[in-house]
Order: sequence, then structure tokens, then C-alpha cells
Amino acid sequence: MPLSEHEQRLFEQIERSLAEDPKFASAVRASDPRFHARRRLLVAAGVIIAGLALLVYGAVIKTPPLAVAGFVVMLASAAFAVQSHRRAQSPDLHVVGGTTSRRRPRGRSGRRPSILDRMEDRWRQRPEGHR
Repeated sequence: MPLSEHEQRLFEQIERSLAEDPKFASAVRASDPRFHARRRLLVAAGVIIAGLALLVYGAVIKTPPLAVAGFVVMLASAAFAVQSHRRAQSPDLHVVGGTTSRRRPRGRSGRRPSILDRMEDRWRQRPEGHR
């Protein structure tokens, strides 16, 4: 049902007042999961660079444990970045004002659903006309 002209004007006025409120904008931005995922990726990139510097420094001064520590730091940070990126791509992210309504069922082990679980989900979600 479309809004009346009066309701549309009120809605636009509310939108303008919310857009002009910097406190509200920062609160919405702070609760956005994509903002946090982007920040985690940037931190991971910085730590990867620090690990690379540690690795090079350890190689230059011929201290293998320091070089190995730099490599381990790089590896752990890269794993953290990949995990953060996957979590950011997940459709189950919480959004402002609630959660997404569609949740994927997990497999028996609590991890990613198996191929059989995914096939069962597709079978249950197929259009009604094909039954």
C-alpha cells in the first residue's frame, strides 16, 4: 500500500533529520558488521607487513629463530584475515535492528553443511510447481 503525500513528506523529513545527526550516523556505522570486518582485515594486513619486516630482519642479522617467528606471525595473520573475510561474506551477519531471517542449518559436526545437507536444503526450498 503506497504512502499518502503527507506520510511521504513526514518520512522524508525524518530521513533528513537522521542523516544530519552525526551521533546517529556514527552509532549506525559502529554497529555495522562490515565496518568491523574491514577493520580486522586492515589490522591483519598491518601485522602481515610487520611479520615480513621481522622475517627480513631475522634473515639479515642471521638469526633463524627471529626469521621463523616473523614467518609464523605472517602466517597467523593471513589466517586471521581469511577467516575475517569469510565471516564478512557470511549471510548470517547481524544487521542493525535485528538479525537476518534466513539461517543455514549446520551439519552434524557443527561445521559447514555436508553436500548431502546442502542437497536436502535445495530439495526443501525448490519451487512449489515442481513437486
